[in-house]
Order: sequence, then structure tokens, then C-alpha cells
Amino acid sequence: MTRSEVKPAIAAVKELMCQEPDALREIVRSVMQAMLEAEMDGALGAGKGERTEGRLGYRSGYYPRTLVTRVGKLELRVPQDRAGRFSTELFERYQRSEQALVATLAEMYVQGVSTRKVKAITEELCGHAFSASTISAINKKLDASLAAFAHRRLDEPFPYLILDARYEKVREAGVVMSQAVLIAIGIDWDGRRQILGVVMANRESSSSWKDFLLRLRTRGLHGVEFVVADDHAGLRAAIREVLTGAAYQRCYVHFLRNALDHLPRKADDDCLQELRWLYDRRNLAEARADLAQWLARWQGKYPRLTDWAEETIEETFSFYRLPRQHHKHLKSTNMLERLNEEIRRRTYVVRIFPNAPSCLRLVRALAVETHENWLEANRYLNMGDLREQKKLELRQAA
Repeated sequence: MTRSEVKPAIAAVKELMCQEPDALREIVRSVMQAMLEAEMDGALGAGKGERTEGRLGYRSGYYPRTLVTRVGKLELRVPQDRAGRFSTELFERYQRSEQALVATLAEMYVQGVSTRKVKAITEELCGHAFSASTISAINKKLDASLAAFAHRRLDEPFPYLILDARYEKVREAGVVMSQAVLIAIGIDWDGRRQILGVVMANRESSSSWKDFLLRLRTRGLHGVEFVVADDHAGLRAAIREVLTGAAYQRCYVHFLRNALDHLPRKADDDCLQELRWLYDRRNLAEARADLAQWLARWQGKYPRLTDWAEETIEETFSFYRLPRQHHKHLKSTNMLERLNEEIRRRTYVVRIFPNAPSCLRLVRALAVETHENWLEANRYLNMGDLREQKKLELRQAA
């Protein structure tokens, strides 16, 4: 679908939502019902009414189940099999993050920092008003599963590590302040992505990042050879101290944004475009050759930018030591940025969290949801070339 086709489609959806308030609820219900049917087909090894030798069982009707979501209550029909072995993970997985969001909204209302609209939303979603004891019961059950995820052992090695932070507004002692959410993603030797840790910190300092990395190492993190992160002084210091020997890749996207600080407001667009092209070269030699040409062309016009780039750009070229098919995935923190966008979409509903635990609860719930989806997906990277590269390096060192 082209961009010109997307706008009318969005307009049509908005018009539908205005005319039919329950339209979104029905769309979500239909999708989730289809997911249940697909789960049953997979469990039985055959579709409804399909005759095949590989069939593992037979259907036996449905039972009703109500699922509470942000778009309202969904009435679903859960398929059953004759042997009674079928069990869906859909509800538990979907409601983990939904429960975290609803609990946060309810907590806001109970603490008197929200509006009557929040009360209306939570009562519509769950069908009853909230008391402090109700919220405590919700959170106790949710926190147990999130704690198991947050403290699980990291037994396998993770050669690639991506680190970044985002900020959320939290109310502490009656004062609203920004707190950092530190996140780590690892890629194992099977090429699969995993969310390794999510913690809250007052700010992105060297001590907070060091403490975060040390906690990961205590849980078993090892084998890190390549770290992708932004150019934050505290984070870089922590990486050098805790992940000794790991190569550091400065995110090239952040680097290009930082370049704007060294240019006049009405700079030539070609200058930055040519700088960006350096990250599409096949190897380090080509990138350095093109860098020399870029410096020669723009030194006279933008000396402040070229001096800064010449001094700092090598940190953004570390990815060239990796297999070429890994370049686009590991020259920036974009993988983690996409996760942050999803977190931002959900935390935007809350705006200001009533306390730090409620913020961490929601972000971790979203992280668990993403983590499980990643593990079920096809591997993210083919690690075969990296293994061969490692073997070659070991032979040369010997």
C-alpha cells in the first residue's frame, strides 16, 4: 500500500470508529478468536473438519471466556479437544501487560492523582471499582511472574549486547520527576534476541549503568564480544569497567543527530547525506577512503563539523569488524529503539506514574510480552559466519 493510499484508509477507520463505537472491540475480538482457532489447529495437527493421518486429536465444542482489555470486555469462545489436553497461553500472555496498565491506572485513581475519566476507564475494563486492597491483590500476582523474568539465570553466552535508556515521568513524594528505564537486549549464538534486563534508575549515571551491568553479570551474563550503545559518558565508563574486552559500537544514528550540533542551521543537506553514506560501505577500508574524501570536500565550509567527526567517527565504524550481513542490525540501537516506541505507546496512556514500582511493572510486562514473541519467531541473525570468523581468529592467534 502506498502512502497516498494509507491516508484514505486511516480516514475510513476513523469514520468507522465514530459511527460504530464498538467497531474496534469487534476487530480485536475477531483477531483473538482467530488466534485461538489457529492454536487449536496447531495442537491437533489439523484444521476443523480436515481429514489427515497426522491428526493428533479431535475438537469437542467450546466454552465461553471473557477477556478484559483496554478496548473493553471481549466475549470469546475457547475451543476444547476430546482428551482435554488443549491449553491456550493467549490469555495469560495478553493480560500480563493489560493487567499492569489497568493496575497503574487504578493506583492513580486510588492515590487521588488522576481524574474521574481514569476511574471510568478502569471500571469499564474490569467491571468494578478499585480499592487499595484490590490493587494489592492484582499486583501481588503480577509481580511474582515479572520477578521470575527479571531474576532468571542467563546461562548461555550472548556475543552481542545492545543497551539504551528511556525516561518516564514518575511522582515521588508529591513531586513529578523523570526517571531512567535501563534496558538490555542480547543476541545469543543461535541468533535469537532476548530481553535480558529492565530496571529503573534516578538517572543515567556511571554508577547506575555499572550496577545494572553487574546485576546482569551476577545472573550469569558472559561471552559479550560486541556492545552497541549511545555515546553516554556514564554508560561508556560502565562498559569499559564491567565488560572488559568487548568492542564498543557507538550508534551511528545518534552520531548523525549529534552532528547537527556542529552545523549552522542552514547547512547544505548534501554534507550530512554523504556522511550517512559512509555506513553503507562494504568494509572498513572503503569507509575510511570515503571519509577522507568527505573531509577534504567539507573542511573549508564546515571546519567545526569535520574536526569533530574526524576525532570521534572511528567509534561508529566498529561494526565493520562483524560479518557483513550483521552490519545493518548492529551499527545502531534501532532494534531497541523499536521496543522503546512500543513502550512509549503504552505508557502514554498513563502520562505520569503514581510511583516507580508501577512504572517498572508496566514496562517489564511489555518486555516479557516482546521477549516471548521473539523467542517464538525465526532467528534474528545467522551466526554461522561469526562462528567461522572466530575460528579463523583463534587459528591466527595460535
